[in-house]
Amino acid sequence: MKCVAISNKGLEQFNIILKDWIPKNASIALACEDSYIHYSPSVEHMHLTIGDKIHPDSVAARVMQTRMKTDLVIDCSIFGQPYFVMGYPIYLDQKEAALIIIFPSSYTPEKKETYKFLTGKQEDMWTPVPVEEITHIESLQKRTWFYANNEQFKTNFTLKELESKLPEFFIRIHRSYILNIYFIKNITKDITTNFIIQLKNGIELPVSQSYINDLRRVLEF
Repeated sequence: MKCVAISNKGLEQFNIILKDWIPKNASIALACEDSYIHYSPSVEHMHLTIGDKIHPDSVAARVMQTRMKTDLVIDCSIFGQPYFVMGYPIYLDQKEAALIIIFPSSYTPEKKETYKFLTGKQEDMWTPVPVEEITHIESLQKRTWFYANNEQFKTNFTLKELESKLPEFFIRIHRSYILNIYFIKNITKDITTNFIIQLKNGIELPVSQSYINDLRRVLEF
């Protein structure tokens, strides 16, 4: 996603515009470098102070690191309680920043219809594969591949497109990988304390720092 440049003078007008489309009682925060620099609270969210440090597992930290919009995810780091949060990369006075939308506790995301199967290509043959049989999906050399029953298939979807359309038992663990949690054998740490997931078929996949919090939340460890 392309970042948007916003001057500090326009922050108040920016808040007014956002309030027209975000849910009632949502809060708006702006983060720059390692701390929050602006906060427009709702009556429900009163416990963030300008100057508070960004938690390394927060949506703000992910946006600052990846410079990409996040999907709607649960973030417990801002207020110590779980809230749905969405983040956008922006620029403030030519500095990289993050726009954070914090949704009220009453907010319930609209449920999306998920894919029941993916059609994969092998040479000149196309095969519909039930998503329950897919172990993981990989982005490699600007192409997307998925794996099922010890076979490799090519798909035209990107990981970003698939991430929002797959059932909840699929989770993004890396910029290059989405996996089916039912095929996880175990989770360990390597010598650099990074998490490594071993699948039941013996394949090992790395977990990037940006997705550790999501993995812990889904698997509750």
